[in-house]
Amino acid sequence: MYNPSHFVESRKEVLHDLIAHYPLGALITYAAQGLDANHIPFELDGAVGELGKLRAHVARQNDVWQSAKSGDEVLVVFRAEEAYVSPNWYPSKHEFHKQVPTWNYRVVHAHGRITVHDDERFVRGLVARLTRHHEASQPTPWRMGDAPQDYIDTMLKAIVGIEIEITDLVGKFKLSQNREVRDRIGAADALIAKGDMGVGQAMRDALPRGR
Repeated sequence: MYNPSHFVESRKEVLHDLIAHYPLGALITYAAQGLDANHIPFELDGAVGELGKLRAHVARQNDVWQSAKSGDEVLVVFRAEEAYVSPNWYPSKHEFHKQVPTWNYRVVHAHGRITVHDDERFVRGLVARLTRHHEASQPTPWRMGDAPQDYIDTMLKAIVGIEIEITDLVGKFKLSQNREVRDRIGAADALIAKGDMGVGQAMRDALPRGR
C-alpha cells in the first residue's frame, strides 16, 4: 500500500481500536485459481502474541478454508469511515486557487498466517463470543440458547473456523495531514456539517495539539 509518512499510523492500540470498531474485514488469499477476497466479521484477540490474533468463521461451502492452507500468508483489510473532500472547503483555495479534490479515509492492513479450525468446539466458542459482543447493545440480546439445540448444532456444522496470527499491522489514516491547519479545519467542519461525522471528527482529532 502506498503510504506517505504523514499518513502513517503505527500505534498498535490505535490500529486495534479501528479493527474492534469496524470488524468486517476483507480477507485476501491467494490460491491456485488466483486472488480471492471474502468479507468476514472478525474477532480480535489483542492479548495474544505481539500483535494479536484474528478469528472468524466461514460457510463450509466457501472453498476459502480449503484453498488457503494452514500456514499460508494472508491479508485482511479493515476500513473505517471515508469521504470525498472538496477543495472549496479549503480557505487557501479561495486565495491561491491551487487545490484539488481528494478522498479521506482510515484503513488497517493486517498481514498474517492463517490456521483452519474445522472443529465444533472452536466454532461454538467463537460464535458465542461474537454473539455476546454484537448483541450487547440490543434491548433484549439474542442468545444461542434462544434457538433449539438441534438447530444450533446443525448451523455450527455448516461453518468452519479460521484464525490468523497477525505478523504485521499497517495503518493509513489519510486525514489531510499534508494541508495547512486552517484547510484541515475547514474541510473537517464542512464534512461534519453535511453529516459525515466520522471522517470530520477523525480529521479534527488528528489536528496538532495546542494549535
